[in-house]
Amino acid sequence: MMTSQPTPTGHIGLVGFDGDDTLWKSEDYYQKAEQDYLDILSRYIDVHDTATARHLLEVQQRNLAVFGYGVKGMTLSMLEAAIDISQQMITARDLQQILDIGHDTLRHPVELIDGVRESVAAIANDYPVVLITKGDLFHQEAKIKVANLRDLFPRIEIVSEKDPETYARVLEEFDLPMDRFVMVGNSLRSDIEPVVTLGGWGIHTPYAVTWAHETQHGVAVDEPRMVEAPTAFDWPQALRAIEAKAAQG
Repeated sequence: MMTSQPTPTGHIGLVGFDGDDTLWKSEDYYQKAEQDYLDILSRYIDVHDTATARHLLEVQQRNLAVFGYGVKGMTLSMLEAAIDISQQMITARDLQQILDIGHDTLRHPVELIDGVRESVAAIANDYPVVLITKGDLFHQEAKIKVANLRDLFPRIEIVSEKDPETYARVLEEFDLPMDRFVMVGNSLRSDIEPVVTLGGWGIHTPYAVTWAHETQHGVAVDEPRMVEAPTAFDWPQALRAIEAKAAQG
């Protein structure tokens, strides 16, 4: 049974939180995986050529519609890209090492970002909250369990893509107009742009490293429906700023 959530007193009726690189660290491990992949490829090609990293990104983006987001899709794309860019010269032993990179990344530690638990708990005292994270179902479920955040999130949505249609569906299920929704996240592409496009609000907290795919967005630096929060500790204050903006109409 879903735990009851507080009845908000302001304009905002629901606060959503991203998972990877917003609540817990993630991209660091993907970056390490890519470096390990390049180390293997260095036996065959010049990995200092920027075209090598770009080739992997292009393969990953092409495969998103088939494999989705997450470590498993990344690993399959690495295998495909390695076979292609080495002109099928890569050995079975090296392909096995790339597969091992995927296994190791799936087992990476789950480390909460500083301030997350305190700020989510403070916001959850006053607002209904929902965790909206994308990626592989099994891996995301495992990370949520290890992060020990289920007590803060009565509702968890693991989605294959974060686009306007996904956010519209979630808000429809909450029976809430989009202008009463705030999404908190590190990705302008996935967490902010779809929401503000629909008339919602965004709290953007950049992470130290960002996957190149997520840097491709159309959000202006002065987007009026977005508030920058440098750290998780700043989320309650950012939410108050949005309440003030919403009150002005």
